[in-house]
Amino acid sequence: TDLRPLDILSEVVPAGRLAHGMRVFQVQGVHGFQLTTSRPRALGFPASRLFIHCDCFPEEFSIIVTLRVLSIPAKRNEYVFTLMAEENPSVLVGLRYAPNKLHFIFWSQERAGGWQTHVTFPNVSLSDNQWHTLILAVSGQSFSLTVDCSVPKDVVAETPFPASLSVKRASFYLGNRRRRKGMFTGLLRQLVLLPGADATPRICTAMNFKVATLSVPTVLQDLPAKPTSNEVLKYPYETDTKVTLGSRPPCTKQEKAQFWFNASQRGLYLCNGSAWISMLEVKQKLDYVEEYQNLVTNSETMGVEVFTIPEVGLFTATANRYTPPGSAIYKWTDGKFVPYQNIPTYQAQSWKYFTIGKKIFLAVANFEQNDRGQEFSVIYKWSHRKEKFITYQRITTHSARDWEAFVIEGEAFLAVVNHRKGNNHNIDSVIYRWNPRTGLFETNQTIPTSGAYDWEFFTIGPYSFLAVANTFNGTSTKIYSHIYIWLSGSFQLFQSILTFGAADWEVFRIGDRVFLAVANSHSYDSGMPAPSNFYAINSSIYELNITAQMFVKFQDLLTYSALDWEFFSVGDDSFLVVANSFDGFTFSVNSIIYRWQGYEGFVAAHHLPTVGCRDWEAFHTAEGSYLLYSSAKEPLSKVLKLKTT
Repeated sequence: TDLRPLDILSEVVPAGRLAHGMRVFQVQGVHGFQLTTSRPRALGFPASRLFIHCDCFPEEFSIIVTLRVLSIPAKRNEYVFTLMAEENPSVLVGLRYAPNKLHFIFWSQERAGGWQTHVTFPNVSLSDNQWHTLILAVSGQSFSLTVDCSVPKDVVAETPFPASLSVKRASFYLGNRRRRKGMFTGLLRQLVLLPGADATPRICTAMNFKVATLSVPTVLQDLPAKPTSNEVLKYPYETDTKVTLGSRPPCTKQEKAQFWFNASQRGLYLCNGSAWISMLEVKQKLDYVEEYQNLVTNSETMGVEVFTIPEVGLFTATANRYTPPGSAIYKWTDGKFVPYQNIPTYQAQSWKYFTIGKKIFLAVANFEQNDRGQEFSVIYKWSHRKEKFITYQRITTHSARDWEAFVIEGEAFLAVVNHRKGNNHNIDSVIYRWNPRTGLFETNQTIPTSGAYDWEFFTIGPYSFLAVANTFNGTSTKIYSHIYIWLSGSFQLFQSILTFGAADWEVFRIGDRVFLAVANSHSYDSGMPAPSNFYAINSSIYELNITAQMFVKFQDLLTYSALDWEFFSVGDDSFLVVANSFDGFTFSVNSIIYRWQGYEGFVAAHHLPTVGCRDWEAFHTAEGSYLLYSSAKEPLSKVLKLKTT
């Protein structure tokens, strides 16, 4: 049975938003994408977005490609696309072009260890600076290539295409095999997978076979092009559009397909009938930070969580100290956060937003007991009918500080940080696993922690890690925090790092480098002489050393009872902002934005006045980029806007 076409190219540009390193070019009246990224992974997406109901690649299918190939050196190969498992460098399925040859690659696991098969079509000349449409039909041992609807080239291979090729935890990569070597240098207009059918009869009906279309991304469809069947109209670059200069003009159906050139930012935008879409990547620079909104909260705020509910909007949840009135959820409306929903909480410490399939959840970490002397934290579920969060599951916790949600091998987990039980800080924190049969979280593993504040989950290649910030063991804040690695179905100790009242871990990446920053809040040891200042201490940034297989210290930064780190980017620049909360004398302390300066590490760039700063969140809207900070000492949080040049 013929199934619907799966548009691989459109998945890389959802809603017309170009991925990093993609540009639109018009050649000979036809528009295509040029791939120029230095980060090939940016041009990828999980295979599960295409294979929703089944995690196997179809046994019979066609691949339809419309491209324009540049002349490449004799020994060079370029990848049109690949499908690769996250934990394996081998290509599961791929299409590769070499001068006068086209290679179809697939992985077979029928024998021990598996091996890669190359089906080669010789005498395929595409590098003539013209557009071409290729149709590759696959069925068992039969492989057929049709170029521009001409006579098919048929190959019968010794190895058949596998009947059940798993795509679980695999991703598609456009124009690369997850590295810069072999990047596709031409233009791509169409890349479609059609399961269960030979697409040739559906494609070869147009006047111009070289640009025959089954499915093309909307951002390419909407651009006006002259009829390519008129062979007289052949220009290297041509356009029929109006270009507007000056400040941002309106973008309505009347302006559709018109360009706007932003001279101040050197950006070129295309109107799609409702919004301006960037055609040329604008490299923004952070200039300064300005106060944008004073967000009045129910009481002092221990944490904030910014999240987006698809087709509903942008929200933030504040974890507030007192009940009543409890904590609140705010919705971004007309460029501001406005009150949306109040939720009863008990000295709430933090919120965590997560999804499981189509279900949307928000979990709160309650620090104190409720009015009945019961101590539990609560998971709320979004009701599409009521358009608000409703109670879903209560979980017994002990002075909970934080929730962390994550997925490993397709299974959903939720980890809670238990801070103390009575006066005992050395207790177990718990990892819960989602049971899809009962629709509830159930205990999966307990991990001993000491006055813990924070969990941080991250992945490196195929490996999953969970870091805990241990704060206080009953006598000292100078204790080890731990990083755990997922092995054989549970978390096992990977590395221990000495910390000083650790309140937060923040993992981030800059290029291919992986960093882990700890926020140290204070230095106290009942058996040692008191320092001159408990709170003015170094917080540290660690970098993963692949050779040593451990995190090693990269940089120390002087902080003042640091409680949170937040990493964010503006253009090509990377930043860290720290929540400084108390300097030993006052809660009115500057929190600092540090800019990544390469060899110099992180250098202080902006000093932001804050009061008892507890948490930072970075977020973006169509109007710009923002930072939100919560105050644990006054019922007022602030939204700051990042002004760029």
